[in-house]
Amino acid sequence: MSLSADAPTLILFAHGARDPQWDAPLHRIAAAIRERSPGQQVTMAFLGLRAPTLDTCVETLVADGHRSLLIVPIFVANSGHLIREMPPLIDALQTRFPQVQIALADAVGEAEPVVQAIATHALSLLLTSETTPANDSLGP
Repeated sequence: MSLSADAPTLILFAHGARDPQWDAPLHRIAAAIRERSPGQQVTMAFLGLRAPTLDTCVETLVADGHRSLLIVPIFVANSGHLIREMPPLIDALQTRFPQVQIALADAVGEAEPVVQAIATHALSLLLTSETTPANDSLGP
């Protein structure tokens, strides 16, 4: 997929966790985006517990000359953090950087292709041995 040079920079936005391995899937998503659309700018930001925060990420992107940003929440649903915390956060960023277009997408889990992919994956687990006993799945 080839996008125009003025396509927004994608910010994959996730909750964050203390475990440094937690964000490995986000790195895989970013790599898949870059592979499918070479030249597409994509970065990550976190609500907390990991760096950078959304505020720091946007500040850095603006300093680097980015003028159009699309925040893609890697959340299952549009609830909680996305409903309560994101609107004032986006408003503050837009006030601070009025020269930048900042858009917020719906949570990825709300997208029908994602719902279908999860359903397909869950059903495929019934046909394979790619499962882990519940007592071993979360580690120590």
